[in-house]
Amino acid sequence: MSKEMAKSYNPKDFEDRIYDFWMKGNYFHAEIDKDKKPYTIVMPPPNITGQLHMGHALDETLQDILIRWRRMQGYSALWLPGTDHASIATEAKIVEAMRKEGLTKEDLGREKFLERAWDWKKEYGGRITEQLKKLGSSCDWERERFTMDEGCSKAVNEVFVRLYNDGKIYRGNRMVNWCPHCCTSISDAEVDYEEQHGHFWHLLYQVKETGEYLELATTRPETMLGDTAVAINAEDERCTAATLSFLF
Repeated sequence: MSKEMAKSYNPKDFEDRIYDFWMKGNYFHAEIDKDKKPYTIVMPPPNITGQLHMGHALDETLQDILIRWRRMQGYSALWLPGTDHASIATEAKIVEAMRKEGLTKEDLGREKFLERAWDWKKEYGGRITEQLKKLGSSCDWERERFTMDEGCSKAVNEVFVRLYNDGKIYRGNRMVNWCPHCCTSISDAEVDYEEQHGHFWHLLYQVKETGEYLELATTRPETMLGDTAVAINAEDERCTAATLSFLF
């Protein structure tokens, strides 16, 4: 007796069973094969700050398409999976969860806080891995890495120190987003932007030769205290003198 076909597609009836079949068959595992061309994608590791979002879904889908296409072409194709710590963002999430318990980092101390951080990674890093599998991602899960794994962490330190010693990277003063609560710099991704009405300030600079005043409008009046010169377009008909000096 034939089974009646369902009126609509139900992923629960198929996807877990098919993915389990792929995993048991070890079909995503890649080995070095000198008879095949190598092809590798290193997954840009999602942060362990919670769950995947639509951007991850799109990104992982495109990578999955490419790696499956290369496998079908006969390449020795490796899609290397992993997760990232995003340290400041992860810390903010952990501190927020602790706040609900009435705890602070100072209450716990460094070692106990690190234990919490690793527990967080186990919970949310594992959740992200399961979400990637739900998407059907054909990664070589035997090679899954975390950016704070000892080997990865050592490699990063080695590369950055070597590049610095070779003069290829350098440290310098830069504008940063500063968090007054965390007392540290944060990335653009962690900033909540807010539009505010601005204001024009009009500053008067006195011309030595004539006693007249040159009026400038700015939204940053605090720069006046550091001003040492005013640049004027030589073609500007309003400024006939070859040079003008000002009193500051």
